[in-house]
Amino acid sequence: MHIVKRFARRGAAVLAAASLAALGVVVLDTSPAAAVRPPGIPSDSTAQSELNALTVASEQNSGYDRDLFPHWSSVGDGCTARQYVLLRDGSDVETGSDCQPDSGSWQSDFDDTWTSTVSNATIDHVVALAEAWGSGARDWSTAEREAFANDVDSPQLWIATTSVNSSKSSYDPAEWMPPNASVRCDYVKAWIHVKYLYDLSVDSAEKSALQSHLSNYC
Repeated sequence: MHIVKRFARRGAAVLAAASLAALGVVVLDTSPAAAVRPPGIPSDSTAQSELNALTVASEQNSGYDRDLFPHWSSVGDGCTARQYVLLRDGSDVETGSDCQPDSGSWQSDFDDTWTSTVSNATIDHVVALAEAWGSGARDWSTAEREAFANDVDSPQLWIATTSVNSSKSSYDPAEWMPPNASVRCDYVKAWIHVKYLYDLSVDSAEKSALQSHLSNYC
């Protein structure tokens, strides 16, 4: 019952993703992308309602290991979650038969930087895996943590340059915000939405910062 409650909010998305995986199909917009942001970023009012619904609790970070979140798993059609996002949000992306991008350009919205070097287009978990662990994912099964780490249907996975991804690390919005001010509203709404979808808690400083950022940037 506890597991069902935790993932009930995104049941439709999970079922849809499972159906695509079973068919071996990845649905992608083939038109060139420009300044593309992840799907599912909520409206201001929805983000506020979701923020109000979040449980406030202290984080419990002991026992975290990144390997407890199997990531860059297959999402169908031979593509990993990382490759899928690079195809989904890139511009003029060309791939080989293994779905790995050979060329293209990608925008890192966090620092408003474009790169045409595939290795510099990293994929950031907006709610970092360590943050998720301390906020409730420590109680999930490995399969649930894998679903979280490879979620291409919510605004959880963002393209980011290596430098800004490293700068963000596992900080929450009370500790770090994107240097590109124009993305801060969507960033905060994405953070809130992911926490809400997965029934993850927020600590008191985090919730206060989220409310302040939502009011100031949206």
